Amino acid sequence: VLSTDDVASAPRDQRHKRRGVAGNFFIFKAAGAACDRMLSFDECERIAGKANDHTFTMGVALSPCSLPQTRRPNFEIGPDEMEIGMGIHGEPGIAREKLKTADEITNEMLDRILDEMAPARGDKVAVLVNSLGSTPLMELYIMNRRVKQRLDEIGVSIHASWVGNYCTSLEMAGASITLHRLDGELQTMLDHPCDCAMFRAG
Repeated sequence: VLSTDDVASAPRDQRHKRRGVAGNFFIFKAAGAACDRMLSFDECERIAGKANDHTFTMGVALSPCSLPQTRRPNFEIGPDEMEIGMGIHGEPGIAREKLKTADEITNEMLDRILDEMAPARGDKVAVLVNSLGSTPLMELYIMNRRVKQRLDEIGVSIHASWVGNYCTSLEMAGASITLHRLDGELQTMLDHPCDCAMFRAG
């Protein structure tokens, strides 16, 4: 199963060509829960694929990262610019724009996610607001607040949310938003207990 949650990296009719980014958080969680429940290999594969199909991510970069082997930034961007849709390894995004407020950036990313996800009133999601490395929690929680406001406006409820450093690119400044659309099966996988070095739930 390949993760393809990055809505910016290819058109929706070419989802198989998309990158896997922070949505791996939910995809791996579902796959791990299925394995821990001792489901068959085919069932684990099916659930992981389903989780991928229900996961949508969009990111924004405000600065590059410096690769350890070169110690040089992997791309250049102005102090008043942002790159919408950039990959976690510095892959090009879909637009370079002047820096906006946190609410405006969140709205722009959510517009693209919601357009593709097309949620219905009454749907339930899990949310991940992820730092790309150096964006602090205070700024991430401002974005998380706006995500909640937007979802409330369209009648979509949040079952669970995570805010922090989960899928980073060294010291890159920026963030991503992931929505994971839940049904009964995926909610069960998400709620399944997990206790490992980097993540604990349930």
